[in-house]
Amino acid sequence: MEPDSLATEVILTQRNQSLGKVQLDWTPQPGNYVDFEGQTYAVLERRHRYHLKSGRYHLRNIALYVQSANRPTEKTLVKGRWVIGDATCGYNAQSEIMRCAVNPEGPCESCSFYEKLAV
Repeated sequence: MEPDSLATEVILTQRNQSLGKVQLDWTPQPGNYVDFEGQTYAVLERRHRYHLKSGRYHLRNIALYVQSANRPTEKTLVKGRWVIGDATCGYNAQSEIMRCAVNPEGPCESCSFYEKLAV
């Protein structure tokens, strides 16, 4: 195993079912998307697993809890992080995982509920 990559277990949240393991050279955060065996998943949660060796804890692997998803085409940069959809709308959730409550599937472009935020 290369020092920059960790064994990462991908777990489907709905069924609490392990989809398998993969070596990643980056650490996915909740809200990121991961491609695994031809399918795209949204990362909902990340857990670290450690083992005790010589009196010290060492990171052994990472568990990613995911759900099946499509990569969003609409993103807005807000305070250094990407959120789904048009962040100028008052209904936008300002989230990497969910667009909004009234039109979660989007698109924002033709949404009849669009309401510009008051400045």
